[in-house]
Amino acid sequence: MSLLELYCHVDDFCQQTEPQWKTERLSDGAKHRQRSGELSDSEIMTLLIHFHQSQYRTFKAFYTQHVEEYLRREFPDLVSYGRFVQLMPRVFSRLCVYLFSLFGRCTGVSFIDSTFIAVCDNRRIGQHTRCSRV
Repeated sequence: MSLLELYCHVDDFCQQTEPQWKTERLSDGAKHRQRSGELSDSEIMTLLIHFHQSQYRTFKAFYTQHVEEYLRREFPDLVSYGRFVQLMPRVFSRLCVYLFSLFGRCTGVSFIDSTFIAVCDNRRIGQHTRCSRV
């Protein structure tokens, strides 16, 4: 899926769920301004999903080396890395709902990755198994 297709899919989801999202979200009672000019929720969610599709190990490297360098034209209201990190909690629950909506129907067959966990020293194997039981 290209970045444009991903953005369109995420943006369609955000527009469909916006009325329900506004009525059902929790409020602290204080009035908050609804400013425009920053990245939209769908743009933030798109960048977060795109990071997980990329080969970058850290989000900071992805944002500073890839997004700010190559994706500035696609995201004209791009904010600094520090500001983006502050905006991420705003979309966390909405991103979880979006990803959950992509799940298929469970067929009863599931696969779990059973990758071997390396231990630093064979004499400490007992310590590792005790920690995993707690």
